Amino acid sequence: MERVNETVVREFVFLGFSSLARLLQLLFVIFLLLYLFTLGTNAIFISTIVLARALHTPMYFFLAIFSCSETCYTFVIVSKMLVDLLAQKKTISFLGCAIQMFSFLFLGCSHSFLLATMGYDCYMAICNPRHYSVLMGHGMCMGLVAAACACGFTVFLVTTFLVFHLPFHSSNQLHHFFCDISPVLKLASQHSGLSQLVIFMLGVFALVIPLLLILVSYIRIISAILKIPSSVGRYKTFSTCTSHLIVVTVHYDCASFMYLRPKTNYSLREDTLISVSYTILTPLFNPMIYCLRNKEFKSALRRTISQTLYPLN
Repeated sequence: MERVNETVVREFVFLGFSSLARLLQLLFVIFLLLYLFTLGTNAIFISTIVLARALHTPMYFFLAIFSCSETCYTFVIVSKMLVDLLAQKKTISFLGCAIQMFSFLFLGCSHSFLLATMGYDCYMAICNPRHYSVLMGHGMCMGLVAAACACGFTVFLVTTFLVFHLPFHSSNQLHHFFCDISPVLKLASQHSGLSQLVIFMLGVFALVIPLLLILVSYIRIISAILKIPSSVGRYKTFSTCTSHLIVVTVHYDCASFMYLRPKTNYSLREDTLISVSYTILTPLFNPMIYCLRNKEFKSALRRTISQTLYPLN
């Protein structure tokens, strides 16, 4: 037994849906349909923004990048999950697990900073409308997106390196359906001090700092809105930010539950449910939130469909 315990882990076995063995085929069909619908929704959303010149503004540029990032984020996790639902052996290699964790965390952190960037864009549009087009030019928008991606890439490249340089000599059974940081750290032979530091740094950098930036933007936005004399004007101005606020709330509710709660409240079933929600449902609903509440986008979508179906008219 001692020799077995000292064996280096070369692959991990996913046990995320082990308690639902009889429902795996049904889950496959449900998740596949949701995944295809998510891909289709995001594809329509991005294509409309690209094809409709009226939507070539900083706000829609950030939304297109956000939607594209969510599509990649979903692909990293759901594609492997769908394969595992029908596979007898639900495994992933040590390197594959590291790549999946890095990709997932990198894209997740980029989401947080992109939401902060979108909050800043709302602030500039409301508080500096006269200089908005100059201050939020194409170069500035590209720079903000590059900064968001660079933050996510750098911090989670280091984080992933630290996690997978821990010794893994005991169990290789991962009680999850993808390589999330907390379940992987639980399998490390020695992780007490470093794991707590890694998770804390992840939570602070990826969640708290962008949230503080968003709060600063909205404090200034609200102070500017309160100066508008008309109640109708205040409502119309604030309504331009509601979709962003809904997405921020959903994103931070799920992420805070997963990464900032006390570990004594850890529950495998709750974690699996929340993970399914933010890997499948959230990327599905986010484009709908922006589409259904946005008359400008719906009008552009109708024009784009009309021009595509009847190009000669």
